Amino acid sequence: MALEHGRRRFPTTHWSVVLAAGEQVSPEARSALSALCETYWSPVCAFVRQTGRSSDDAHDLTQAFFARLLEKGDFRNARRDLGRFRTFLLTAVRHFLANQADHDLALKRGGGQIHVPLGPAPGDDARGFVMDPASGETPETIYEQRWALTVLDRAMARLKQECGQAGRGHLFDQLRPFLTGDAGASYEACAHALEMTEAAVRVAVHCLRRQFGQCLRETLAETVNDPADVDSEIEYLLAVVARRHASSSLKRI
Repeated sequence: MALEHGRRRFPTTHWSVVLAAGEQVSPEARSALSALCETYWSPVCAFVRQTGRSSDDAHDLTQAFFARLLEKGDFRNARRDLGRFRTFLLTAVRHFLANQADHDLALKRGGGQIHVPLGPAPGDDARGFVMDPASGETPETIYEQRWALTVLDRAMARLKQECGQAGRGHLFDQLRPFLTGDAGASYEACAHALEMTEAAVRVAVHCLRRQFGQCLRETLAETVNDPADVDSEIEYLLAVVARRHASSSLKRI
């Protein structure tokens, strides 16, 4: 089943597939959960790091947390949340840290634990957003900020893939700075590089921004139980970015 929105269709959300499976996680639900965990590795690791753990311990704890989540697959209590995977995950990692003493970790850099091939994707040149780090932030605030950036990066990667499949990869590369807020983006220079008029470039940027907006909606739709929640998730994401932008900056890598 898919949700219609404009001319595009949202697939059944990853999170709704996981919740529907309940305790008996099906292969489809496990695949969906794995995809969600991969996306949320960076926010969770940032949260753990901000609780006072060293970088190595934060990575080990994050690995152990996701390994346990994938192994146990018990989501009986997840429905009590608001249907958003980010909310469930933050609650779950809090409980995990509260119950997980350092001497019980037993990772010893991978020994005796299930290996979960998760983590930030290296060399992903579609990533385009970063927020300057700030001091005095709470673990929850850091989690929210990293979640917002992860979603933006995923949406940008989705847009890049779509443009590449449509034979517009070069156009995407030239116009991406206008989407990521690069202060050096120039319509004149871009028009020269693309052999287009400045007016045509402005129209192309407008169209690409609309397409990015759809990619953002689809990315967020994967993480909610009810696709009707996507609008509120977008509002929340923008609020997180705006709060951070007020004391720092959102800029292109």
